[in-house]
Amino acid sequence: MARPWEVNPEARFKRRLGKTAAELGNSRTTNDCPDIWELDNGDIAIVGRDVTSMFGDRLPAGMSLGVDERLVVIPGNMLRAAKGDIPDA
Repeated sequence: MARPWEVNPEARFKRRLGKTAAELGNSRTTNDCPDIWELDNGDIAIVGRDVTSMFGDRLPAGMSLGVDERLVVIPGNMLRAAKGDIPDA
């Protein structure tokens, strides 16, 4: 059975949400940066540290990871910096 949402592999990166990791002091270079981007179809792409193996066995009730999903973490200040770029529902 198809899932209600799938990644569109044809989507393109539209704009960064918030500030770069370097601007926020979260990276010394541009080669290892967490990031948040809006895609042209409205979906959001997150670059973060893959912590699936660290957190996977202690997920809270109601949270699960599919076999093709990874849990990533980004700095909190990065999401807060993106707040102004994220429209209200």
